Amino acid sequence: MASKKESKIHRESLLRTVKMLLPFVKRHKLLVTLGLLALMGDVVFRILEPWPVKYAVDTVSEALGAEVSDVAATDENVGQLIAFWAVALALIVGGRAACNYASTIAFARTGVKVVAALRVRVFAHIQALSLRYHSKASVGDTSQRLVGDMGRLQEVAVTAGLPLAGNLLTLVTLFVVVIVLNPMLAVIVLVTGIAYLLVSRSLSPQITSASRDTRKGEGRLVGDAAEALAAIRVVQAYGLEDTVASGFAAGNNTAVKAGIRARRLAARLERSTDVFVGVATAVVLGFGGWQVLAGIMTPGDMVLFLMYLKVAMKPLRDMAKYTGRIARATASGERIADLLDEPIEIQDPPDPMPMRQVSGDIRFWNVSAADGRGVPLFEDLNLHIPAGQRVGLLGPSGAGKSTLTGYLMRLADPDSGSVLVDGYSTRSVAKSQLRANIAVLLQESVLFSTSIADNIRHGRPDATDEEVVAAARRAGAHQFIMSLPDEYQTVLGNRGDTLSGGQRQRVAIARALIREAPIVLLDEPTTGLDPASKSLVETSLRELTRGRTTVAITHDLSMIQSLDRVLWLQHGTIIEDGAPEQLLTDPDSQLAQWAATQRGAAEAGAQTASGQVAVPQPDAAEPDADEPGGSDPSALRPSLPSAHDVLIPARRVISA
Repeated sequence: MASKKESKIHRESLLRTVKMLLPFVKRHKLLVTLGLLALMGDVVFRILEPWPVKYAVDTVSEALGAEVSDVAATDENVGQLIAFWAVALALIVGGRAACNYASTIAFARTGVKVVAALRVRVFAHIQALSLRYHSKASVGDTSQRLVGDMGRLQEVAVTAGLPLAGNLLTLVTLFVVVIVLNPMLAVIVLVTGIAYLLVSRSLSPQITSASRDTRKGEGRLVGDAAEALAAIRVVQAYGLEDTVASGFAAGNNTAVKAGIRARRLAARLERSTDVFVGVATAVVLGFGGWQVLAGIMTPGDMVLFLMYLKVAMKPLRDMAKYTGRIARATASGERIADLLDEPIEIQDPPDPMPMRQVSGDIRFWNVSAADGRGVPLFEDLNLHIPAGQRVGLLGPSGAGKSTLTGYLMRLADPDSGSVLVDGYSTRSVAKSQLRANIAVLLQESVLFSTSIADNIRHGRPDATDEEVVAAARRAGAHQFIMSLPDEYQTVLGNRGDTLSGGQRQRVAIARALIREAPIVLLDEPTTGLDPASKSLVETSLRELTRGRTTVAITHDLSMIQSLDRVLWLQHGTIIEDGAPEQLLTDPDSQLAQWAATQRGAAEAGAQTASGQVAVPQPDAAEPDADEPGGSDPSALRPSLPSAHDVLIPARRVISA
């Protein structure tokens, strides 16, 4: 027997699912009304269907000599009566089929439209969730909820949820009719229904629980598969196929066991209902036969009750079958409801302020925030970037560089303080309008599996073909695009992997250029490129950033030297601020010491390539595990690749 806790959870899950679907169902009142009217017609025809059979049986019984009524039947009118009732039965069956078809179509259209609208809402909600949520959530599990769980919800809405109302209506109507005709036999129908409800009450919560485990397991499976396939190069390079496959198989076995348990419980409910129906039919046959022999009932009456019992038991069978489906759908609905319950941290203000022409002036005012662990990241940080200035952000990993750019795009909000763009607080304007004034270029250029023209047009959807080509020319991408088989209509592979790294980056720069945004954010845009590709990309970047406010997170020395200003962030504080040429000539500056480290690393690499081995100095200290650069600048080893791993204690600010 299911525990009270399981039953309560089942009811709460079912109510959450119904509450989630109800607003969408209300949008289709006409379809639902037509479906219910057709369903009522179906019930009426079901009630009428056994009567022609009853009268035909009684007519034949009279013709054979049984005393059924006071009116004697002749051979002539027996044939006419049987023909009449046969035609009546055919018309009733036809009417019931038409009503059933109409109700099925109405409910099917309603179910498809409801779930389609819900899917759109859920997808919009997912996109509105913060990066904090997406950094923790499994892409595979989220996709499973959006597609797999939605599909199960739609299937049940069409085949079980709405028709269930018709089954209940049929049962209630039949029970009333049977009570009027024969109260003794009505008790049999009532007892059968009560037995079904008791078994259903016991098994339904267990089916929901098992189905919930199944859906969670399947969600984890999709997540594991998506992760493995996304990293297929690493998996194959390190020979991890067996390791990944064994993990997938273990998760698959867990999901299979939960699925088998859910199916077994559903089958137990359905077969129990079959037993109840069989016993009820046997009792009606035996008791009804005795009443016919006693003259209380006619043979047609007994046939009528047997047919009514069949009609009544069909909804019970359907309800047993649908109960399992509804329980499984409830688990899916609960997972979708959980997703919709995820709070949207970054929302537009109720009455957003319209942004007029933006020049690109940026100001961080008294910004304070903590990281995900609650450790203070910024404390009353102030920073002003005038319009058109190109600024570089450097510093060790975790200093808050990406967090600052996230605040500027309002992917997150600081705990206190304000971020201003041309005097507009990012909290007081619509996110879409704010982000329309910002172009972003990341280290890994994310392209979509559409044509190159469409990928560029993502920067500004209303751009013409001529503007797309012009942006590609300015980004230095036109020449290689024209060499592709379908030129601008070439469809890219997953994440643009059919292009080289430099080609992907130039397409991304074209996408940023066509946006014509006054602010440009760069996040390590040249990292990982070969020298030839890097040179081409740097030329495109100069075109992208010309005359625009630029905030660049970069550890590319040549790119840093082309900027107007460099900020060194450390421990959430700007400890160095000045022009790159000024800081690089000061041997005590963070930037100069880091640049020396970079040059040393490059020289060591060149010596190794030419056959010489770089021998470390005997007094060179090994960096601490928690502080990669140690506390002594002399401990910085030439093999360190970037300032991500360098912590230098000097604290001095040089004015620009």
